[in-house]
Amino acid sequence: MHVLVTGAAGFLGSHLTDRLLAEGHSVLGVDNLSTGTLDNLAHLSREPRFHFEQHDICVPFDPGPVDYVFNFASPASPPEYQRLAIETLRTGSLGTQHTLEWASRYNAGYLHASTSECYGDPLVHPQTEEYWGHVNPVGPRSMYDEAKRYAEALVMAYHRTRGVNTHLVRIFNTYGPRLRPGDGRVISNFMMQALRGEPLTIYGDGRQTRSFCYVDDLIEGILRLSRADMHLPVNIGNPSEFTILECAQAVLEVTGSKSELRFEPLPQDDPTRRCPDISRARALLGWEPRIALKEGLAKSLDFFRRKAGSPAAPADGR
Repeated sequence: MHVLVTGAAGFLGSHLTDRLLAEGHSVLGVDNLSTGTLDNLAHLSREPRFHFEQHDICVPFDPGPVDYVFNFASPASPPEYQRLAIETLRTGSLGTQHTLEWASRYNAGYLHASTSECYGDPLVHPQTEEYWGHVNPVGPRSMYDEAKRYAEALVMAYHRTRGVNTHLVRIFNTYGPRLRPGDGRVISNFMMQALRGEPLTIYGDGRQTRSFCYVDDLIEGILRLSRADMHLPVNIGNPSEFTILECAQAVLEVTGSKSELRFEPLPQDDPTRRCPDISRARALLGWEPRIALKEGLAKSLDFFRRKAGSPAAPADGR
């Protein structure tokens, strides 16, 4: 197939691009580089089946005939989407509509990268796709939460009124190589602080929970969903739940760091619990994650060492 990936220079978009190329497809990657980086695509500079266009999907653009559209364009970490608040809302609304128009025009399949943030600070645990969420529409995270919720409504409208073959993935916390250092997300923050010998920053008392999915597992689930006969949202994430304190301890063990913990006030509307119910993904896709947290952290270690300027680990991994 000839596939279009928006947000192709981002963390997830670049891994998705690699996997699509490995399967033999040609890929047109589109990104405005507001948060993505060409470093994530540098290894594809001589790949003849990959073409990159620097473009903002909020601006009209005709990519030409494509067989499938994966829409991964959006800032995705709190500091980034708060810095780019209006741009985040425009990307989720106008930008998403443009990508749906491409799919409608060329009779292409379509998958939209949504988020567990649609559940807000959930009152239901674990979160099933039927849960409508507990979201503050005017809070400090609202630009991201509401952009993604609106985008889901837009995707369903194009499916119901235009017959576009759409798919919706709700992505839970994901980590791995190419996760942008210093972008405000838990794993990247902890890994960089540990490798630099700095205190690990814990917000609140550290008892809030997250469920961390290694990027390879996530991409496998997304690709299976893109081929499934399902148009309603599907959770893709790891149902193994960790407190932030447990995550910090795992990072310290994998890195061998002696960093201490530093506690800071919990940001407003920061979710206290986050864990996917993946029953739908198991039944529909035959999918569940295979890589445990410490294994995934070990797979990510070399990438973060390079970014932190740390020396290579000894052979025994300590």
